[in-house]
Amino acid sequence: MSLDTVQIPPAAAIRGVLRPPGDKSVSHRLVMLGAIAEGETTVRNFAESEDCQSTVRCLRDLGVPIEQTGSTVIVAGRGKQGLDAPARELDARNSGTTVRLLAGILAGCDFESTFVGDSSLSQRPMRRIVEPLNRFGASVSARDGNYLPLRIRGGPLTAIDYTPPVASAQVKSAVLLAGLSALGVTRVREIHPTRNHTEIALREFGAPIRIDNGVIEVEGGGILHGRTFQCPGDSSSAAFLAAAAAGLPGSRLLIEDVGLSPGRIGFFRFLEQMGGRIHIEPRATNGGEPAGSIVVESSELSGGELTAGAIPALIDEIPLLAVLALRTRDGIRVRDAAELRSKETDRIRAVVTNLRTLGAEVEEFPDGFFVSGRQRLLGGVVDSFGDHRIAMAFSIAGLFAAEPVTIRGASCVEISFRGFFDAVKEISR
Repeated sequence: MSLDTVQIPPAAAIRGVLRPPGDKSVSHRLVMLGAIAEGETTVRNFAESEDCQSTVRCLRDLGVPIEQTGSTVIVAGRGKQGLDAPARELDARNSGTTVRLLAGILAGCDFESTFVGDSSLSQRPMRRIVEPLNRFGASVSARDGNYLPLRIRGGPLTAIDYTPPVASAQVKSAVLLAGLSALGVTRVREIHPTRNHTEIALREFGAPIRIDNGVIEVEGGGILHGRTFQCPGDSSSAAFLAAAAAGLPGSRLLIEDVGLSPGRIGFFRFLEQMGGRIHIEPRATNGGEPAGSIVVESSELSGGELTAGAIPALIDEIPLLAVLALRTRDGIRVRDAAELRSKETDRIRAVVTNLRTLGAEVEEFPDGFFVSGRQRLLGGVVDSFGDHRIAMAFSIAGLFAAEPVTIRGASCVEISFRGFFDAVKEISR
């Protein structure tokens, strides 16, 4: 079996303790803001995932001194106008967060830069940031108006009032980060709330930001100040093993030092709605981010339905819910989630294809799917489609199946969770 192919045998139960890696979303934002802050920023428990390393590499190419020792990162801030014009293209590899958020920062910098990425990222939509950044006064263009390479000619910006057409924390963040360099007050109006890590980080760095009833305002011209942060564990990464614990009889999993931001624990709240035995204990807040522990025990899950208002809080866990649906009574129906077709792969199609390969009955919709409950998967061979969330979701399918499940292209889990397969093995019984 090749290094890029992993076989997951069935498990009887999940028992043990999980300390998830640092939160990927928080890590991106802290080093980016540290780069344009005054003074030094230290981030402990920084996510060592490939995506976050893409951000670090791009910031170094912009002249930012960054030291990294294990999961501790020290950023020597250059100030908002202190970045250097890059001598080469900025390669974000597979990280959409790197491109979309850094594009907001670079819109206010008086030089030209170009983002490129791998084949997957080069097919992900960028029009959603091109349009608002051009409204600020930057000159931003993309292949066919929507895809990498993305070229940015930054300069003086004027604040805008913007309502994103899709519920996207990345689009919101790009606008807010551009607003830091704009003349006036930039406003973002959210139709559906999305994860608020950017707003929290901006406040912690001292940015003039106000939030009221779904409207986020940031005033341009303020100075950011570096500081020290302890990044919480990634709740999205923890969710995969939590799902295994919820679905396998006799299981109990303790998840320690995990982020508890309300916009990120939608998966755990949905588990509770389905009858899951979940105990969440907040313990501390560091750098504005709540953290604590979560205990998940095996449960009789009813199933349920997800529609527009609930999707943003668990968008990354929807492939996992498709797998967990098999262990519920009534199944899980997902609608209003067409955004999944624009991720690292078409996640709706990937989920449906792999579940059917393993013998499950699945109904596919343009914006979601329905997976009926009380199904037992056969063993078999599935594909990650180069998508870390698909690879991790079908690792959990392997724990649920009657026979082992082999995952091709499994190394993509390094994008978000280094050591994932070791963690699965350690707590499987």
